Amino acid sequence: MKILGIGSRIDHPEYGKGVVTNVSSKHYWVTFLENGLETIDLDADFEVIESVEDEVDSVSFFDVERSLVKILEKWSDTHEKVAMADKWKGGKLVLESGDGTANKDMPIETFFHKIVMVRDRIRVMEQKINSSKNLDDQEKVDLQQYITRVYGSLTSFNVLFKTKSDHFVGEKSKG
Repeated sequence: MKILGIGSRIDHPEYGKGVVTNVSSKHYWVTFLENGLETIDLDADFEVIESVEDEVDSVSFFDVERSLVKILEKWSDTHEKVAMADKWKGGKLVLESGDGTANKDMPIETFFHKIVMVRDRIRVMEQKINSSKNLDDQEKVDLQQYITRVYGSLTSFNVLFKTKSDHFVGEKSKG
């Protein structure tokens, strides 16, 4: 029996057309167009549309995906998944005008996502300031104080977060 390599295309009688994304000692991991990821036995009944050879020992789709996620987490301005408090799910934010013109509303999930993006971008800016070679220590401290005040201005939105560890934290009062 000839083993198909990663990237081979098959047509399975039950799952339809798919691409081999990983090969183990007993199974092919195949991503099917209409049925998603399935594992099938190496000797299962299917038609080979296109065979790729010498690709069995290469990196699996899972490994590639995991690596890509790590790279994106490291280099993008979005670092983690943040959960919204359950009571807000499915809700909407309504802005009522004071002059009788049309109101504006949006799903609260959209608004929450924008707040999280602001927080993540402030964190990236904070990291860039702290690692900057062009700023002296006093300038870094001054800018860090502004960032802390920005976080303090955003504490009103903490009600949207599911866990307290995701909250904005500003300056602590002295006393």
